[in-house]
Amino acid sequence: MDLITGILSTAFLAGGVLALAALGEVLAERVGVVNLGVEGLMALGAITGIATVVAYPSPTLGFLAALGVGFLFGCLFALATVTWRANQILCGLALTLIGTGLAATVGKAYSGTPSPAVFGRVEIPLLVDIPVIGRAFFAQNVLVYLIFIILPVGLHLLMFRTRHGLNLRAVGENPAAADAAGIAVQRIRFWYVAAGAALAAGAGAYLTLAFVPSWSEGVVAGRGWIAVALVIFAGYRPLNAVLAALLFGVITALGFVGQARNWPIAPAFLSMLPYLGTIGFIIVPVIAWHRMRQWMAAPAALGEPYFRDVR
Repeated sequence: MDLITGILSTAFLAGGVLALAALGEVLAERVGVVNLGVEGLMALGAITGIATVVAYPSPTLGFLAALGVGFLFGCLFALATVTWRANQILCGLALTLIGTGLAATVGKAYSGTPSPAVFGRVEIPLLVDIPVIGRAFFAQNVLVYLIFIILPVGLHLLMFRTRHGLNLRAVGENPAAADAAGIAVQRIRFWYVAAGAALAAGAGAYLTLAFVPSWSEGVVAGRGWIAVALVIFAGYRPLNAVLAALLFGVITALGFVGQARNWPIAPAFLSMLPYLGTIGFIIVPVIAWHRMRQWMAAPAALGEPYFRDVR
């Protein structure tokens, strides 16, 4: 039981990084914009978080600073892709290169520096005493509760239970029809893309302020690309994205446990497990496409710039 509790506890902690980044990508893709710059945004958020707490030891301030940096770069990305209608794929790749390069340059001064302030555990009375799951989930840092409960539930209700959510999804499905109905297509796309970028950068700060409390070049380690794949597997739905991220957290936790307990498996293979899982998540839906195509259907206008004068 202690082993299962330990695996689940690590799974929630590790899965939170992917879940927050995936939620940000859900916001962008639901309004029709593909943001492949998640990896770069996470790197920027990670170095921003660690640099902030080194200057002022407050993890909350570090996390908020990362959100602000992500929002700023998200606005630049939205300006290019939504306002100027540049190619979304190329802009996303450029954002990844700029973000990782800038983070590596700034991060040289902080390489190997442990975070002087991290998010501590917050135990929820009574719930923490539940067998197995109690210690695993209800004795986590406050960001875990935000990522696995408040954010996904709030985004689900926003998208599927409000009129604004209907407008949001209409922008991603048929922007011309939404525009004809009086919905501000460009404005909705711009701000949701920027908000999604902020969450991606927040995931990077979570990485260095809660999961791996230090900075090193390459600390993001491809998690941004995994988050993009999770959104596709989750059918562009926030609740599904969080559950998929938790599954990846379990895979990551198994790798940690295997190395800690000296399982007769090569450590390199255990480290590969999350990436092998990504490939599996992509292959399985392709094989079962005739059964899963409706559940995994992308927004119809995903990746397409909207020209108001061309309908």
